[in-house]
Amino acid sequence: MQLHDLAPTSGSKKDRKRVGRGHGSGHGKTATRGYNGQKSRAGGAKANGFEGGQTPLARRLPKLPGFTNINRVDFAPVNVGRLEFSFDDGDIVDAQTLVDKGIIKNTQTLVKILGDGSLTKSLTVRVDKVSATAAEKIISAGGKVEAPC
Repeated sequence: MQLHDLAPTSGSKKDRKRVGRGHGSGHGKTATRGYNGQKSRAGGAKANGFEGGQTPLARRLPKLPGFTNINRVDFAPVNVGRLEFSFDDGDIVDAQTLVDKGIIKNTQTLVKILGDGSLTKSLTVRVDKVSATAAEKIISAGGKVEAPC
């Protein structure tokens, strides 16, 4: 067998349908499009997602999920367990010391002390907010919670 002897199996290859090429082809006159109507005309197909003039679903749904509250205030959370680990007895906890210890990134960050963990050291806390549980743990350990809380 040579390369020129190769051929597809008979019946496996079909000629494409050549529409609109005369009556003798069997696909002349209306070129398989039927008679009148939008779909019989050139360029007459409806766009994907067209819903008969009703506003399409893609335009009825919001572009992005949710929304951003412009009045939201974000606090960097710091647990009392982290204070126990990072500070010594009698230290003052404020934005500057938290930055120095690498707990927050900069002094402009608002900080809230949360109550997860235990605290045995007496600390003076001067941050933006302190949760009720955290304040209770700080005071019971002999520390103080000062303004601006």
